[in-house]
Amino acid sequence: MAHPTDTRRNDRDSSTLYSSNSSAIEVSDVDDSANENEKRAASDNRDERRASKKKKRTRAKDGGISEINGHTSSLKRRHSISKAARDPRDEPSKKKKKTKPEGTETRSPSPVIDFDGLSRPSLGTRERLEESSEQAAQRLEKMQAAVRTILECVGEDPDREGVLDTPSRYAKAMLFFTKGYQQNVRDIVNNAIFQENHNEMVIVKDIEIFSLCEHHLVPFTGKMHIGYIPRNNVIGISKLPRIAEMFSRRLQVQERLTREVANAIMEVLKPQGVAVVMESSHLCMVMRGVEKTTTSTITSCVLGCFEKKEKTRNEFLSLVGLNRAYR
Repeated sequence: MAHPTDTRRNDRDSSTLYSSNSSAIEVSDVDDSANENEKRAASDNRDERRASKKKKRTRAKDGGISEINGHTSSLKRRHSISKAARDPRDEPSKKKKKTKPEGTETRSPSPVIDFDGLSRPSLGTRERLEESSEQAAQRLEKMQAAVRTILECVGEDPDREGVLDTPSRYAKAMLFFTKGYQQNVRDIVNNAIFQENHNEMVIVKDIEIFSLCEHHLVPFTGKMHIGYIPRNNVIGISKLPRIAEMFSRRLQVQERLTREVANAIMEVLKPQGVAVVMESSHLCMVMRGVEKTTTSTITSCVLGCFEKKEKTRNEFLSLVGLNRAYR
């Protein structure tokens, strides 16, 4: 028979064992909860670090524009070798390609050539072309009177022996200097266009040019080089210098003179292309103004294949000896 004292002792031992087991279970639950919290915190930290790195990469790519605009979407990666990273706001806007109007093939379209007139309309020029001998005499007298007035205004004595005939001489010389106003392209070409099935470059170089600057009425002189590539038809070789002479015997600026010669040949001959280069010295900047005696001015006008094809243009410049000046 069990003693009551032994029974109480067994109950205490069972209670103590149960209590210790419960404590162990509670400690184990606390440890598991702490581990889960640590893992969750570590995971959150990793996510934050990843987000921070991603934000930095995005900022480095677009300069922070995505953050300013309220979103952080990443852009396509830009290859640093081909193009350096930069602020998209600094990127030049793409220009739309301008469509050329129909019939325009070059940057210097040829104007309509007035074959019956003077190729460039100007006040009073047609009157000079068609005037009678009486009208020509009246024009000469007017010019002589104007020159006499100029002599008086500069302080000369127009009746002095040395300058007595100067008004007449100068008036006749000025009419000769500007005789291009009395010529037209049709008369100069005179149907000298021939079918030769020749499609290679033709050049006439070192054409001497004498013209008057329209700003100061003083001469500018130089040489002109003309080249063209026929489209089967060729023009009489002497007609090229004659066309240049006609336009130079007017009041001119070198830029327009170069362009007018090229446009006239393009209109008359209809070749594959025309190139004109002129190099000259202007007395308006030698005798006056900046007074630079060693300067020269080079102008060019290229049309058709000379404008479109670099090799053709370089061949022309090389043949006329100006390739170095255009590099």
